[in-house]
Amino acid sequence: MPVWGGFLTPVLQVLSDGRLRKRRDLQAAVFDHMGLTTEERAEVLPSGQHRANNRLGWALSGLYRAELVEKPARATFVITEAGRALLAAHPDGIDEKTLKALPAYQSYVPTRPEADEPGETGTVADPLEQIEAGISRLDADVAAELLKRLLEQPPKFLERTVLKVLVAMGYGGADRHATHIGGSGDGGIDGVIDQDPLGLDQIYVQAKRYAPENTVQRPALQEFVGALHGMGASRGVFITTSSFTNGARQYVQSVPTRIVLIDGRRLAALMIKYRVGAQKYKTFTVVEVDEDYFD
Repeated sequence: MPVWGGFLTPVLQVLSDGRLRKRRDLQAAVFDHMGLTTEERAEVLPSGQHRANNRLGWALSGLYRAELVEKPARATFVITEAGRALLAAHPDGIDEKTLKALPAYQSYVPTRPEADEPGETGTVADPLEQIEAGISRLDADVAAELLKRLLEQPPKFLERTVLKVLVAMGYGGADRHATHIGGSGDGGIDGVIDQDPLGLDQIYVQAKRYAPENTVQRPALQEFVGALHGMGASRGVFITTSSFTNGARQYVQSVPTRIVLIDGRRLAALMIKYRVGAQKYKTFTVVEVDEDYFD
């Protein structure tokens, strides 16, 4: 059976008719197109998942990252114009190298040099390290997906999301509550949240939904600090889906107002850690010999 990269071309070929397909229907069509035998379709991984399903899943994930397929609805896939063009440009098929060279794929996937790519031979010898590397790779994939989804939503969605993250982290006072302010005339403040149980001190929040290439620069931080002074506030959190320039980071270090900067990568990591927009998918149990039993 081909590794996951061998499923890329069959998926695009099946979807090239332009029809929307549910995951189950697409899976059957791709397996038929590839001529997978009954035995190959029945192969299972140690986790119990079917090997062919797993490899198809990695292929769909890669194609989606590269914007060669879209998901107009839950578990529903359709080819994009970019997918058609790539398929036409490579009549002999595409492979992992072709996929990973695409700008959309490169900008979507966070750089995780310590994590092996799916389908490749792992370089980590210890099984526990392999598990941890696999979890890191999956977390990186989810993080990239979270940022992509946030960019697709209106700004208010991001503003409410970051407040939910802060509440999940333990802020919000005794009632675990945050106030959403964002809107016209907000003065550069999108939300406010209590730092302590009694609400004696408050944290003001600003959230910017920026594309990865649109970095937050010093003037935006200066405006935020000005807004905080107007509120009589001494501390704030500035969160963005993109990143901050060195000038912006240096600026917040030079002012007496306490400003915490959270970029897109850290925001996605916090969303995963505190289960905001992310949920537990599967739990694995690692066992070891009970030494006390044999004493």
